[in-house]
Amino acid sequence: MNFNDFASSLTQDSPPASCSPFLKALWYDKKGNWHQAHEIAQEANSTAHCLIHAYLHRKEGDVSNARYWYNRAGKPMPNTALDAEWEAMVKELLTRS
Repeated sequence: MNFNDFASSLTQDSPPASCSPFLKALWYDKKGNWHQAHEIAQEANSTAHCLIHAYLHRKEGDVSNARYWYNRAGKPMPNTALDAEWEAMVKELLTRS
């Protein structure tokens, strides 16, 4: 699956079955289901989980909590727009699939 395929899947009612939990979290986030995305992000403490968790709290406006999770992921909080961060994470995660 490439980024365009993933983005096109957002017209569907559920994420592609072949998606990793990380991509499912980002899929739910883009569909407006922050809480489902957050549930997935909380399932473990891998770098990817922490990074998605950080992004979600940044999106929520909870900067201190976001900063905590970026630190857990070993990454600085980005200065990019949220949409750009989302796209970069999706593209990175697709390369791991």
